[in-house]
Amino acid sequence: MEFLLPFFLVIIASFFQGSFGLGMKYMEPLKWEAWWIIHITIAMIIFPIAWAIIVVPNLFEVIGNAPDDAVFLGILFGFLWGVGGILFGKSVPYIGLSLTYGIVMGLAASVGSIIPLLQVEVAFSNPATNYVIIAVVIMLVGVALTAKAGIERDKLIGDTNDPSNMSKGIMIAVSCGILSALLNVGFANATPVALEAEKMGALTRNSSLAAWVVVLLGAFMMNFGYAVFLIFKKKSWDSFQAPAARNAYKWAILAGLFWFAALGIYGQGSALMGTMGPIIGWPMLLGLSLIISNIWAVRSGEWKNAKKPFELMLIGLGIIILASSLLGYSNTLS
Repeated sequence: MEFLLPFFLVIIASFFQGSFGLGMKYMEPLKWEAWWIIHITIAMIIFPIAWAIIVVPNLFEVIGNAPDDAVFLGILFGFLWGVGGILFGKSVPYIGLSLTYGIVMGLAASVGSIIPLLQVEVAFSNPATNYVIIAVVIMLVGVALTAKAGIERDKLIGDTNDPSNMSKGIMIAVSCGILSALLNVGFANATPVALEAEKMGALTRNSSLAAWVVVLLGAFMMNFGYAVFLIFKKKSWDSFQAPAARNAYKWAILAGLFWFAALGIYGQGSALMGTMGPIIGWPMLLGLSLIISNIWAVRSGEWKNAKKPFELMLIGLGIIILASSLLGYSNTLS
């Protein structure tokens, strides 16, 4: 039963990944940029470093001893992922949340799995590789159907977008999807940091936390820089002192804890999967988190009075479950 532990960890991580966005519904009275600074400071700096310090002996010595290229690439890819997050917000006004999310999720899952696969020297001699590629393709179908269901639901409630903006919005969303995949690419390229942590006595499943500290440093720099830019541009420093903001602060912190809980636990599961961990675990994480987020959407009434789109969404989620099962099977072959 020990071989099931990595997948159990990824499933738990998917719950956190699919749930952290709930906190974004409770931003007011804070401005987005103020709420975001609180959120990312918890999610990308305080929680990752605190967790890593507890389970990785001599964390900062580990990072200092790791190969420079691994640290640099980890930070770089984390920074580029941050650019993708900004583009997500730019795409939604043009093509809507459902289509943007579908494009970004599909590309992030596939590109974030395929690039690390191509970086593994013996990948194409591994019997698991063909199953991984098939599973990723199947998952793309499931994500596409789920996005289509969201678009049809939006039409029913009269939430449509200007067709003239469609091509521009899609280009932005595609760029966002590719850049969003780089979070996992950065994690895969920071593997030497995790290996250094193991040399220092960290357990295999915990060594990945050292890699996340490096990757999220780059992610934080991009996100923090953009949020501060908006604060200066909008002159919204006083938002931090908004009256009755206690609830917004609470949700910013909770969302930050949930966000990194997802990555930290996913990293543990990925480490236990071995070399193919980032290749198999990443699309599984994103696919299952899409299921969780839609469960929350159903509970909040977002699919009410949209029977046909809801049925299409269920088919899409069923296909994602099939793809995730195939990914799990592929790891038994690697």
